[in-house]
Amino acid sequence: QVQLVESGGGLVQPGGSLRLSCVASACIFTGYAMGWYRQAPGKQREWVAAMTSVNSTTYADFVEGRFTISRDSAKNTVYLEMNNLKPKDTAVYYCSSHWPLLPVSWGQGAQVTVSS
Repeated sequence: QVQLVESGGGLVQPGGSLRLSCVASACIFTGYAMGWYRQAPGKQREWVAAMTSVNSTTYADFVEGRFTISRDSAKNTVYLEMNNLKPKDTAVYYCSSHWPLLPVSWGQGAQVTVSS
């Protein structure tokens, strides 16, 4: 059974914006921390953003204030709003669920391509 499903990826020009969505099974959403990771071609997977079960947020340094992680508890959905996208942001983006630190589930990924 698929527990995390990402959507909202696509092709965007440099400076543009995208919002990724991740719909989670309720059993791994309420009370869990949620996160976003990404993997660029030829690179290791890297952490992007996290939201704890009490809705505090943290971001990787490379985000530089451009991204926002949020949660809609009524929809069991976590979002990643990405603004001022750069070509270096091109990657497959993955949603994750954590209890409380250990990942318990990963999505299949959403492709984000930033190119003119």
